[in-house]
Amino acid sequence: MQTLASSHLLQYRRLFSDHFPKTHLQKSTVHRQNLTQLGSAFVSRASVSSNAHPIESCFRQKGVPRKSSLAFLSPLEAILFDIDGTLCDSDPLHYYAFREMLQEVGFNGGVPITEEFFSDNLSGMHNEKLCSILFPEWDIQRARNFFEDKEAMFRRLASEQLEPVKGLHKLRQWIENQGLKRAAVTNAPRPNGELLISTVELSNFFEIVVVGDECDRAKPFPDPYLKALQALQVSHKHAFAFEDSVSGVKAGVAAGMPVVALGTRNPEISLINAGAAFVIKDFEDPKLWEALEEFERKAM
Repeated sequence: MQTLASSHLLQYRRLFSDHFPKTHLQKSTVHRQNLTQLGSAFVSRASVSSNAHPIESCFRQKGVPRKSSLAFLSPLEAILFDIDGTLCDSDPLHYYAFREMLQEVGFNGGVPITEEFFSDNLSGMHNEKLCSILFPEWDIQRARNFFEDKEAMFRRLASEQLEPVKGLHKLRQWIENQGLKRAAVTNAPRPNGELLISTVELSNFFEIVVVGDECDRAKPFPDPYLKALQALQVSHKHAFAFEDSVSGVKAGVAAGMPVVALGTRNPEISLINAGAAFVIKDFEDPKLWEALEEFERKAM
């Protein structure tokens, strides 16, 4: 797996300024590599400091307590979930699909993107926004075709590769026992979201799936989360969200909710700086269960 060594730093900084080829997009061919090794090599950079996302506006949030306790939400009525990277560790497959297809169309002179470039600039972002970011010289339909092909490649890989984040079904049981409402909120295309939900066996769990494409604005704006809260008929004062990306954390906090972030792939400092209440390793993290048990104690 290629890393961002100092010798490649200048190359990385030029990724957005390079000349993009004007040849027609050709359909990508998946070269079958060892994706298990790919996922293992795609390690978390949680100990690495990070600046704010360079290609989105920053939200300055107020009024959402920053603390590990979530008891101020009592009574808790709903929990909202991102999908990609939150229900399952899908980022390695997104990275693989982006890397292969961007290299095929000659992005950055054909030099493969690094996982750092993916994490800092692509992960969690909405494809429509990325059209103009990655391909400013392409007509919009050509760029959209690229992303349609990329998502098709991702779905082929995801149908074979993905497993739920550790502790997900334990959390599901707790939520159902508490009688809480739940929604999935994603920037991914609906076919992606529904595939991943099915893959982790949660098709009958969510009451609604909200997709960024179907809102006025996608994450990092709050619109998808506000739409989910409205559909569930729940106030932001009685709900919280799980997210794994800076973009998603900003969206949840902008909707007025605390956000519990999963540090599966993104640096913990970046998630905290985006507004996360606290960061967990997975759904078995003791920090999460300490917070959930507070709700049980208050309900007695």
